[in-house]
Order: sequence, then C-alpha cells, then structure tokens
Amino acid sequence: MDDKHAQEMAMFRFGLIAPAINGTFTEPSRAAYYRVVAADVLTLPDGTLTSYSASTLGHWERLFRKGGFDALVHQSRSDKGYPRKLTQEAIDNIFALRSEYPRINATMIYEKLIEDSVIKENEVSLSTVQRFVRRRIGDMVLPGEHKDRKAFEAERVFELWQADTLYGPFVGSGKKKSRAYLITVIDDKSRLICASKFFPSDKAATFQKVFKDAVLRFGVPEKLYVDNGAPYKNEQLSAICGRLGVVLIHAPVRDGAAKGKVERLHRTIRERFLSTLNERNTLSFEALNDAYISWVNSYNTSTHSAHGKKPMNVYQESQNLVRQPKSAEWVQECFLNRISRKVKKDATLTIDNVCYDAPAGFIGMKVEILFLPDDMTTAHIVFESKTYPLRVTDRVQNSKTRRSTSPYLIDYSKGGN
Repeated sequence: MDDKHAQEMAMFRFGLIAPAINGTFTEPSRAAYYRVVAADVLTLPDGTLTSYSASTLGHWERLFRKGGFDALVHQSRSDKGYPRKLTQEAIDNIFALRSEYPRINATMIYEKLIEDSVIKENEVSLSTVQRFVRRRIGDMVLPGEHKDRKAFEAERVFELWQADTLYGPFVGSGKKKSRAYLITVIDDKSRLICASKFFPSDKAATFQKVFKDAVLRFGVPEKLYVDNGAPYKNEQLSAICGRLGVVLIHAPVRDGAAKGKVERLHRTIRERFLSTLNERNTLSFEALNDAYISWVNSYNTSTHSAHGKKPMNVYQESQNLVRQPKSAEWVQECFLNRISRKVKKDATLTIDNVCYDAPAGFIGMKVEILFLPDDMTTAHIVFESKTYPLRVTDRVQNSKTRRSTSPYLIDYSKGGN
C-alpha cells in the first residue's frame, strides 16, 4: 500500500468512526451505531466494495484515541519481509554482505552464509534467501545513495508558493455522501494560507479556482511548486502561469516530502480541524467551508512555530515587495482556458460532455474558445479579435426561439418576440 492510498484509507476509517469520536451518532449507543455501519456495503477510496464488522470499527476508534490520526494509517507487521526461518544473526549478515559487496547476488549470499556456518543448508533453502533479498535488500539504501534533501526556505515572501490536495471527510447525509477534497496554496516564507477550500472533486478546474482566489486576494508569486497529479500538470495551468509570469515547478515523481511545508500544514489540518468536526459541519460543502474559513483565519493570525510570528503579519511587513495584479479583469483574462473545437452542422460544440450553441456563421469551422472552467457562462469564441458568446444548448427552447438575421449572433429572444 503506497503512502497516498494509506492516507486515503486512514481518512476513510476516520470518516466512519468520527460520529463515535465526536458523540454525534443518533443511535441509542455507540455499539448500535457501529452495527448500523457494519450492515452497509461501503465503497473504498479506490472504488472497491467491502464491509467491516462492528468490532473492527471499535478497534479503529481505540487506535485513534490512543495514537490520533496517524494510528489509522495502515502499518505492515513489524517482521514483514523477514522469513521466520532466518535468524536475526542471518539477517544482519545478509545486510553486512550487501553493504560490503554491493553487487553480490542472492545465490552468493546464500553460499557465504553456509560457508560461515550462519545457516544450515538443510534448514534454510536458497529460495528463502532469494525472497528475502528481493523484498528487502532492494529497498536498502547504501552510503552515497541517499537523496540529497536539505531543509530550505524561500528568501522572500511570495518568492515561492506550494500547493497540494488533501483527502477530506465525506459530506452529505444518508447515502448521498461524497468525498471532500481540500485544495491549499501556502506561501513558503510566511506560511500564510493564501487560499484553501473543500470541493467535491479534485481536478484542474478546482485548483485553478483556488489559485486565482489566492492571486486576487494577496498578489502574484514568483514561483509555484506543485506535484505531478492531473490537477497540477496540464497545458492550461502552464499557460496560466506563463500569462501571470509565474515559474511553474513540479516536485520529483513520488516525492511528496519535497513539498514539506504544505504536507505538514495538511497534517495540522487533520489533527486540529478535521478531528473536531461534527455531523452538522459535514451536512454540506457550504457548512464545511464555513467552519474551515474560521479555522484558516485563526491560523493566519496566530503565532507560527517556524518563525515565531503571525503569517499574516509576515506578509503585511513585505506586502510592498509583492507583485500585485494589474486588475481583477487582467487576472480573469490570465486564467481563461483556451481550447479548439469544430462547430457541428447544427451549430453546436461540446466542452466536457456539455453541448453549447454557437453562432451559425461558424458551422464547419474550427474555432478557439476561451472560458473560466468554474464559470462556463464566460465561454466565448474569439474570431478576428472579436468575441462571440456561447450558451448551453436547450433543444426544447431552441424550438421556440427565432433564428437571428446575423449568422454571428445567437438571438436569445423567445417565441419570435
């Protein structure tokens, strides 16, 4: 189980036991609540269907009360990968041989262990040593092989922003619940949370909205540091950063620790905010975000252990050095997505599986479309430096709408009036 999946599963488990932790269950007792949950078929974060016993849920609750959220993260058994036929002495010798002779293979290790009387040939087979070497030695890091990682901090406020996604709780009531995804942008120097919000999906459009809100509220960063997930690595984000004048940097693949500050912030959010939620807070995304906004405001105006100052104060002290956007309209223009589509014979085109009406004059043409993904009412065609709006297709209403005399206009009047 990789780290991301382990974190998703831990949040899933927490979501199940949270009503018991916070005392918000409506059943007569905690045990009755667990029996109700155990009777349902549950969908895991990877889409797998499963169910858990009430005793398993109770076990998770005890783990959480004893060790917090981290205790819910799957832990492999301590001796996993260590065959029980291999003594600790044999295991130590295997690692020592690998350190001394980096290119030595499993067969040679096996023969050396027998030669040195560390193991007996009739008690330990060659395949046992081979399995151990394959599973354990492959993960061993030798001197000189460590990743060159050093603690770092940006020299200036807004020199570097970090962004990432946190898998949050389930939101809704009854069976109509959906996973919440928290998307966060944080300033590396001040630790200021520039923008952070829960959404029902983790996609490019939601990150762009958070990024745009951060720029509008605080200013333009010099660099943006993100991972390689689909919301953060796409042509649209690269183009947006180019128009803003922001250098887009991607962390090494499978190296979440590289974005240490936003990862650490998300851990704090789990421990200090998510663990305090009750059922009322998660009935809707509006309720969840309302509660979260208060927490963010408190975080930004409280002393941070990293520098002993309030993040908001650190930002305000250097605000005159931060590049401010030219205008709100300029920011909106920078964040416009640009795509090409061919207009069909019925004067329609499709964006993200949604059909839109286009002016009839563009039938058969490949056109450039600009839009804000979080506000599709902004979608329009750009042709010869002029803009032509699109609208969502309503076939029934189209049957009542008169045709425009101009091939480049959509007549919104109805019934010929």
